[in-house]
Amino acid sequence: MNHIFSFTFLIAQRLISAALFGILLLIIFAITSLMTDQSYWGFYRYDYLFFCAVLIQILMLYFKLESLNEVKVIALFHLMAMCMELVLTAPHIGSWQYPEPAVLKILTVPLFAGFMYSAVGSFFVRLIRLFSVCFEKLPHLGNMSALAVLAFINFMSKFFIVDIRSLLFVWSILIFWRTKIWFNVQHYTMKLPLLPVLIFFAFIIWIAENISTFYDIWVYPNQADGWRLVWLGKIGSWYLLLLLSFVSVLVLLGQRQKNGHWYMREQFIGHKKR
Repeated sequence: MNHIFSFTFLIAQRLISAALFGILLLIIFAITSLMTDQSYWGFYRYDYLFFCAVLIQILMLYFKLESLNEVKVIALFHLMAMCMELVLTAPHIGSWQYPEPAVLKILTVPLFAGFMYSAVGSFFVRLIRLFSVCFEKLPHLGNMSALAVLAFINFMSKFFIVDIRSLLFVWSILIFWRTKIWFNVQHYTMKLPLLPVLIFFAFIIWIAENISTFYDIWVYPNQADGWRLVWLGKIGSWYLLLLLSFVSVLVLLGQRQKNGHWYMREQFIGHKKR
């Protein structure tokens, strides 16, 4: 029994460590909610969230929780996220809005917003390294990349042309159905199917989304008159966003062999292939 408890505790500890960036952001969201929309020394709550996010990133680099190469990859998520945010928060679309003022913003989007997506990228990078993750029967990188690119485009294009998310769901199931994720905990090597893992993480992000909207980090149209639970269907959107982040990490940080096995490159984690 003690062995099972210590084993479970170690897994939970590593998962929390992998999600450190996002967890710290949620804590800061809660603490800064007391600031409301008032100005402090010329800056607003959203501006201080940006300062805190930058500080977290610097500290993670300083304490070697992330490498510079990993941060470069994570920065890519930030840029992609800002592009998507600018489209989806535009007044004629208004998928959600940021209700509080900010000095540091681009049009309707405060600069800290990109860090929320960067936290997802940070999670995947650290998860793969902390658990020495590799994959088997992974689809060809070109196939996965096409899926990720179309998912990213569909987030924005669905307001102008047909929404193809149902096709994207089916596509992802077909190509990842046989994919397995291998990871190490202590001296044990474990294997899980990839799709349930991604769905579980999408659910966790949905919970984080509810926490964020509760503290008015962003607001959906149906929350304008008061907070309410985010629609469960948003889990599907987070699943597609996770696919985008997941595939980006695989393409940029690792290498896929002809037999479908994937390993992170040595310069990122330095673990031996098995």
